[in-house]
Amino acid sequence: MERKRVEKLVEQSLDLLPDVLRSRLTNVASIIEGAPPEEPDRGSRRLGLFHGVPRTEKSVFYAAPPDHIYLYQKNIEAVCRSDEEIRRQVRATLLHELGHYFGLSESELRDL
Repeated sequence: MERKRVEKLVEQSLDLLPDVLRSRLTNVASIIEGAPPEEPDRGSRRLGLFHGVPRTEKSVFYAAPPDHIYLYQKNIEAVCRSDEEIRRQVRATLLHELGHYFGLSESELRDL
């Protein structure tokens, strides 16, 4: 899938967020990368990554560069068999990383 199409899928996913969540997204960038710089361990593929400070750990006095949500296109495509699966996986990965942005841990995200 072309990168522009994946970028559009991210935009659409963000547009579908409830207003209460979308209005709280501040100083965060979504970035599409081909693949992660390194994989966490053998046998797994990193589909996305939140890099920053969760909102729950920031104060009103916190000034920092933007947080980043990375989506790894090649890995997402590798676990999907169709464009529709890619669309669903992009949304799921984005929502997962947004969960980290909002301060949720891996175990809390698995329980959702």
